[in-house]
Amino acid sequence: MPHPAMPDPQAYFLDGPELPEGVTRFWLVRHGIVNKAARQTMYGSLDVGLCPTHLASQRTAYRHLAHRIPDNALWLTSPLKRARDTGHAIRNEGTFTAPLTTEPSFIEQSMGEWNGTPHDIFPTLIKKPTPPFWSIAADERPPKGESMTDVRIRVGAALDSLAQKKEGNDMVILSHGGAIRMALAHCLNISEDTALRFTIQNLSLTIIEHISQQWRVIAVNELPAFGGQA
Repeated sequence: MPHPAMPDPQAYFLDGPELPEGVTRFWLVRHGIVNKAARQTMYGSLDVGLCPTHLASQRTAYRHLAHRIPDNALWLTSPLKRARDTGHAIRNEGTFTAPLTTEPSFIEQSMGEWNGTPHDIFPTLIKKPTPPFWSIAADERPPKGESMTDVRIRVGAALDSLAQKKEGNDMVILSHGGAIRMALAHCLNISEDTALRFTIQNLSLTIIEHISQQWRVIAVNELPAFGGQA
């Protein structure tokens, strides 16, 4: 079979700040800050809620994201409440009409039986040396949970599928720090350990494109303007 045609580099060169329409583009948003009790634990795939105080004080950031994201984008969210509620908070600041659809593939890494373990106890459970900026080795799978390798496989498969089914669309994905790192691992064809060196902060935006069967990264960990309390 012939190889797919490579994109013409000049055809997709970006001269200015505006991103052209008609490109298959993903806007990956990490959820807002969760409640204080959850932040003391490895909450992983537990369904914890957003912190009401931060949700109120960071309204400017949600408004900024609403202005940054195209009005005609499709919207997908992890099934977890913190991602879904982040999506609602952004949408409330904009004029979006597409429904918010749940996509389970973009859920955070499951710690299985270790979900909810306090941070000071978690190191006593793991079996392998940890990477410098993550709490568990990429190839270690907690009991009844997932390794980061598992997360990369499911996130990558979902991105590939959406890129084919929704070609030419902008898509917002409300997701999680680990899942977004593994999206980058998939798109850049790098190891999970290398991708764990990316910083993905709460409410940050990571933008990737799929052009002629090739992945391109536009932005990583782009932070909105937080400003003062709205």
